[in-house]
Amino acid sequence: MKKNSYVFFLALVAALGGFLFGFDTAVISGAERQIQSIWSLSDLQHGLAIAIALYGTVLGAIIVGYPANKYGRKPLLIVIGILYTVSALGSALAPEINSFMFFRFLGGIGVGASSVIAPMYISEIAPAKNRGMLVALFQFNLVFGILIAYVSNYFIGIADMENSWRWMLGVEILPAVIYTLLSLKVPESPRWLINARNDYDKARLILTKTDPEGVDKAIDMAISEAKKERVKSQFIDLFKKKYIRITFMAILIAFFNQLSGINAIIYFAPRIFEMANISTENSLLSTMGVGIINLIFTMVGLSLIDKFGRKKLLYIGCVGYLISLSLMSVSFLGDSIPSSILPFFVFLFIASHAIGSGSIIWAFIAEIFPNNIRSYGQSVGSLTHWVFAAIIANVFPFFANTFGASSIFLFFCGMMVVQLIWAIFIMPETKGKVLEEIDQEISKV
Repeated sequence: MKKNSYVFFLALVAALGGFLFGFDTAVISGAERQIQSIWSLSDLQHGLAIAIALYGTVLGAIIVGYPANKYGRKPLLIVIGILYTVSALGSALAPEINSFMFFRFLGGIGVGASSVIAPMYISEIAPAKNRGMLVALFQFNLVFGILIAYVSNYFIGIADMENSWRWMLGVEILPAVIYTLLSLKVPESPRWLINARNDYDKARLILTKTDPEGVDKAIDMAISEAKKERVKSQFIDLFKKKYIRITFMAILIAFFNQLSGINAIIYFAPRIFEMANISTENSLLSTMGVGIINLIFTMVGLSLIDKFGRKKLLYIGCVGYLISLSLMSVSFLGDSIPSSILPFFVFLFIASHAIGSGSIIWAFIAEIFPNNIRSYGQSVGSLTHWVFAAIIANVFPFFANTFGASSIFLFFCGMMVVQLIWAIFIMPETKGKVLEEIDQEISKV
């Protein structure tokens, strides 16, 4: 296998965790109304049942940093695949709401762990010149998983099958098993081998295959960094003076990612369209459109991330957010904008997210931390992402019914103004730099 195709294969296998992440996140949108109906759940109970997977992601993001540091990245990729498989099977067969929530929670742990391990693993094997694109494969697979979930939900939905929601959730078993088996084929992270095992020979062997042009520089800088960080790192180190600035960068980009409202739309897209008096069948079809637009513009972001850099893509995304969220808010106020064109505003929002924050978040978080605390840093960034994703998914039905969709989307719009200011004045650029170089440059500020 050619060296460039080998690193692409490794990145793609790790990024398949993103496919399952996206599928698991979006598949519930087609099943959530049936689940509320068959188990007679109130709005708050229903919100908890849907958001329970997101609470699992919080736990997954918290707990995965330590074993990733102690045992390596590869074993965690395998465990994540097993969690996805068990969750899909258990959720599809659940006889009542409590067991359903338990298995969805397990899947959420897998999602949270995947959002830490997969981007981190890819960033540690990838050459600097195309690291952004390779890490963005995680996001590409994520949105591809969302699209496949929407397509699957649509065809199962129109087939009018008995207990169609169980089939919607059970389809995930097949890709989960494939991902688990492929994870057995990948090597360990070379930077983990240097930092945790002092195994320079094995690390060099792997980097020679994945980054032949930069192997010497990567090895030398990784060794230099490892010598400076002889003290065993801990999660609490993230909040020491030396690293606090980097930690808050990860927290803020994850915070803003969710305060755009992206997961509210991904989870409740059919419901949002129906609130605008769009029929059930057309709302499912429009939801498929969300998945297609997400995939197309993620591909655009993936092709531009190593050319434009992370900051410029975020600028583009923020401008699109402000336009689309404003129009979505106005469209729910009255008859000034026909509800029939609401899907186009949602499509613009999705395109803005995909080319901006969606494309850069996992790469940016994986890049800014030093090798010795990267697993913990990725954990805190993912933890922030999932805490706010869980809160928003849990309360969205209640707030939308209480205050109206217009107010909710206006709030999201205001948060994107703050993100644009942060991106302009504070966010660093990480394009085209060896991981260890990024650490040195940020530390000097």
